[in-house]
Amino acid sequence: MRCLVLAGQYKTDNIIFAAQDLGGNVNQKIIATGYQLNTLASNKADELITIIKNLSIDMVVFDHYQIDYKFEKNIKDKTAVKILSFDDVYDRHYCDILLNHNIYAKKEQYKNLVPDFCEIRCGAKYTLIRDEFRKIQPKNRQINKINPSVFVAMGGSDTANISLKVLKVLIKFSQITVNLATTNANPNINTLLDFAKQHKKINIHINHSSIAELMDNSDFAVITPSVTSQEIIYLNLPFIAIKTADNQLYLHQYLQEKSYHSLGVFNENKLISAIEKIL
Repeated sequence: MRCLVLAGQYKTDNIIFAAQDLGGNVNQKIIATGYQLNTLASNKADELITIIKNLSIDMVVFDHYQIDYKFEKNIKDKTAVKILSFDDVYDRHYCDILLNHNIYAKKEQYKNLVPDFCEIRCGAKYTLIRDEFRKIQPKNRQINKINPSVFVAMGGSDTANISLKVLKVLIKFSQITVNLATTNANPNINTLLDFAKQHKKINIHINHSSIAELMDNSDFAVITPSVTSQEIIYLNLPFIAIKTADNQLYLHQYLQEKSYHSLGVFNENKLISAIEKIL
């Protein structure tokens, strides 16, 4: 998804995506946005090298936690293509541009992790914000304590189904209306829909066309410490973050340091306490 946001910055260039057809993917989103998609048969470098050469690619953007320094150097050595690598966790990379667009990112952390010729772009200056958010003017907010609306997003796939645990906490607050956003990559959609049928104030939005609008019309949010939290901060919306993956550690720590509500793991009592404080 963040590659789609980045691709949107290259208005006049020919953007081509390369991805495997793995279970739970959002490849259709790439096609629906209007980009060409090359479906990869494997994760082998040789297949990618062939595509780069056949299509005369000028720059490759890598966004994958298992694509490492060795893989990137192999691609560079055999194609001389320019490489931009996403990074969240201060890994070693062989690239021309290193992009860590998280607000916690610090340039000095990449010392000895990238080649001397690499340009490091990191921190809030480079945070990727979707166009739909930039169209909204952030505002001072006052929470509707009588009938508050809460936005919930625990990741597009949320295989651990933390969403359901969050919903079970939120229904304890009878005045709250919930808008939960997820994607069709979520294997627990039917469970969530069944739960929503039992509780009239819960609305499930699958592949919603305007997440920014859903957020902006909310009083607060329950989310993960991910790109979503950076969009929430941009909108000046109160929120509670719950870490659900290892790659969210640095942002979770940053949020805690800045006195935001961020939980290291789901904890019912701590979530209830955080909701009570917001309300």
